[in-house]
Amino acid sequence: MSGLPASSNREEFVRALADIYEHSPWVAATTWDRYHDTPLNSVEALHGRMSEVLLGADHAAQLALINAHPDLAGKAAVQGQLTAASTGEQAGAGIHQCTPEEFQRFTELNAAYKAKFGFPFIMAVKGSNRHQILAAFETRIHHEAATEFACALAEINKIALFRLQAL
Repeated sequence: MSGLPASSNREEFVRALADIYEHSPWVAATTWDRYHDTPLNSVEALHGRMSEVLLGADHAAQLALINAHPDLAGKAAVQGQLTAASTGEQAGAGIHQCTPEEFQRFTELNAAYKAKFGFPFIMAVKGSNRHQILAAFETRIHHEAATEFACALAEINKIALFRLQAL
């Protein structure tokens, strides 16, 4: 498998995939523990296993993973404190090119979203631009909490697939 860790060692596997799910190496560790005897011959197969681990985790673990994600166009981005993957993803969407008004709108939406849902807005931004992201933000802020929690997990799984494909 090109790009996939060809390891029979748990430590190497976890190290190679630790940040596929933002600051959550437990996803890679649990994937190894459950599936290391199962052949993984594609990125998609590995992603399927990792997705199963996330979706099968308890609510507290899922919430902690959601909260490990940075705000889009938030303070961490401005201060250069994002992971390399998050920096590249946000830059690829042109978030770094926001006008002062767009940046202010991101700031307002981030605050309102967190106040409503208790976690940051998550969107797999690859292939999107800042205008599409703001539009999604404007729509999703009106969702019910359970819908948005499920949406955040789905977006996290999309992000993970993009990151695995980039290995």
